[in-house]
Amino acid sequence: MSYLLKYVKTSIVKKQLMAVTGLLLSGFLLTHMAGNCLIYAGPEHFNTYAHKLITNPFIYVAEAILVLIFVSHIILAILVTLENRAARPDQYYVRVHSGRGATLASSTMAISGIIILAFLVWHILSLKFGAHYEATYNGVVMRDLYKLVIEFFQVEWHVGLYIVAMLAAGLHVTHAFWSAFQSIGVNHPKYNCTIRFISRAYGIIVALGYSAFPIYCYLQGGN
Repeated sequence: MSYLLKYVKTSIVKKQLMAVTGLLLSGFLLTHMAGNCLIYAGPEHFNTYAHKLITNPFIYVAEAILVLIFVSHIILAILVTLENRAARPDQYYVRVHSGRGATLASSTMAISGIIILAFLVWHILSLKFGAHYEATYNGVVMRDLYKLVIEFFQVEWHVGLYIVAMLAAGLHVTHAFWSAFQSIGVNHPKYNCTIRFISRAYGIIVALGYSAFPIYCYLQGGN
């Protein structure tokens, strides 16, 4: 048992756990974006999807697991960063702050991470706990989330902040996705180029896919 505890406390294991939680969050990002895309199909489709989601008896369990994954990822990221800085303070400064051997995405992970965290708090407070409107479809009364979202994005700075946060998210996952595979041991010349390509493509999809959402809502409100 003591050996197991010592093993779990090692930096390598922390990086592996951070990689796994990061990949799980990456999967959630795509799933959530797919749900957001239903807004393009109109209010009935979007509201019906949201209603089925929030009335699912397992939604609270799913949300609790998601929060646990997210909090674990943040804590692990902080611990790994602090350990890296303590182990090589001079090298860390040269590598990151000089820009040598670092990409924009890798050297701004902390900044983009903070932006994402701040955005999530704002996003949840503004939409999940925002104004409550109701709509009825086929005799079923449900929350009119479509109206709330369209109304929310009629404010230009809401649209701007959302896009900035999504660009930060795209930049963050571009490096995180690649780094996660390195941490779990998928590091081979045969696959590295493909993983790098997928990581960049994934970051672009996240940034553009999510950024299109507030722009569409803003334009809909102007019709």
